[in-house]
Amino acid sequence: MKYRSDRPPSGRRPAPSPRLAPSPRRPAAPAEPDADVPNPDADAPEPDATPRRGRRGRPAPDRPDLPLVALVGRPNVGKSSLFNRLCGGRPALVEDVPGVTRDRRYGQADWGPAHFRVVDTGGLDPSADGILGAMRQQTLRALDEADLVIFVVDAREGITVVDSDVADVLRRSGRPVLVAANKVDSDRNQTAATEAFSLGFPEVYPISASHGRGVAELLDAVVGKLPPPKKREAPAAGTDADTEVDGPLRLAFVGKPNVGKSSLVNCLLGEDRVLVHDQPGTTRDPIDTPFSFGGREFVLVDTAGMRRRRAIDTLTEHVAAKMARDQLDRCDVAALVIDARLGATAEDAKLASLIEESGRAALVILNKKDLVGRADTDTKVGSTRETLAFLSYAPVLLTSAVTRAGVTSILTEAGRIFEQASRRISTGELNQLLEDIISHKPPPAGRGGRHVRIYYATQAGVRPPTFFVSTNHPAEVAYSYRRFLVNQLRKAYGFEGAPIRLMFRAHKQKLRQAPPSARKSTKGGRSRKR
Repeated sequence: MKYRSDRPPSGRRPAPSPRLAPSPRRPAAPAEPDADVPNPDADAPEPDATPRRGRRGRPAPDRPDLPLVALVGRPNVGKSSLFNRLCGGRPALVEDVPGVTRDRRYGQADWGPAHFRVVDTGGLDPSADGILGAMRQQTLRALDEADLVIFVVDAREGITVVDSDVADVLRRSGRPVLVAANKVDSDRNQTAATEAFSLGFPEVYPISASHGRGVAELLDAVVGKLPPPKKREAPAAGTDADTEVDGPLRLAFVGKPNVGKSSLVNCLLGEDRVLVHDQPGTTRDPIDTPFSFGGREFVLVDTAGMRRRRAIDTLTEHVAAKMARDQLDRCDVAALVIDARLGATAEDAKLASLIEESGRAALVILNKKDLVGRADTDTKVGSTRETLAFLSYAPVLLTSAVTRAGVTSILTEAGRIFEQASRRISTGELNQLLEDIISHKPPPAGRGGRHVRIYYATQAGVRPPTFFVSTNHPAEVAYSYRRFLVNQLRKAYGFEGAPIRLMFRAHKQKLRQAPPSARKSTKGGRSRKR
């Protein structure tokens, strides 16, 4: 029979350790000067002091004016876990396998009134080559940008030769360095962190990124050493500070592994922002990069390559593919990247169906056109359109990240179809078109010869363009006639690159005549949200 070694002899539970650090989720509120007068808001943090924890929806805008903290260390020491702890949620992929993180991933952290950016980097091994050597270049770029470095080491395994080599690189960089001895989960491991002083840096903080132990003391030291934020640019003339800004256009690149998504992002940015390698599956975490082109702000999102589920054999790839699919719900325009040598395959059609179901504006990019002869180009474009017939509204672009041919047209088309998806038609103009359509081709009769009437239509939303159509028999409107109405709307108003949603609902007079049970089934939950 096994016993826990930390159980006291008396059998009683041990007292909580007084050295356990408070969670960095909320800084401790300062004591009130008058303790006799109760104040219910004394423990409430200031609005600026509230850290973000797992905020969903559109991410916070990039703040290049904030100071930057880089998390650096050898592979598998817990840098991504610390990144998730500082920024909130689980934005970075974490697994107990070396080399999971490969690209630079940026986030924003708040501690009390202080705000700063954090960059997660891949494992740094100064003597590595191959894909680990490419990861080293990404880490060194983050080191050049940083104002402060948190050197993460594994206190359980102790200091290794690679840790000493990384320490030499950090000393040559001239950046201030704080050592975070990670994986100190209890007081028994506290002494193991003292070995980190052998690296030659005076400030060592024992922490546990997964449990939050000691992170508060580390953040206090970080805030004390950061420079003040840079002065932000004043808003342009004619803009109001209270005006709601829609934010930059989020353009997500999705597709199978090794089709050139990262190469296209680097080509657009003019720098090696994301890791590019011949090995399929190089990108794992979704990487957001702010970018400006033609007076419009973009956020380019590079995602991991997605394969069929039965072809995925590792947990890392499964989670990376799940994070890539989640980007479809956060982006404004989804660019499906396809290898021009192969054309659209069944896997590409599956990804295209995910884009169509998400309701996002879509682009189809045939990349690597430099490897396809001119005689075969039209054939590949035709076969792609045939395979992706249900995505016929999406423009098809031919690009080459090597020769830069057609690359800038991606941003131009993305901005154009985003405007098309955001277009709104007035009710009077829409019903005039609907009247002309029905006069030339009325809806066919339903089952049992039921006469189908369409009374009016109104646009209920944008991105995707959504229209409510009032009729006497919603279930009897044939699918072919629904598709005919969609084509007529495209012919009249464009909506290129955007899916159109038609929602048929029963006319009010028809609802009053129907029994209560039929009303619920006729109206439906979605059509009642107007």
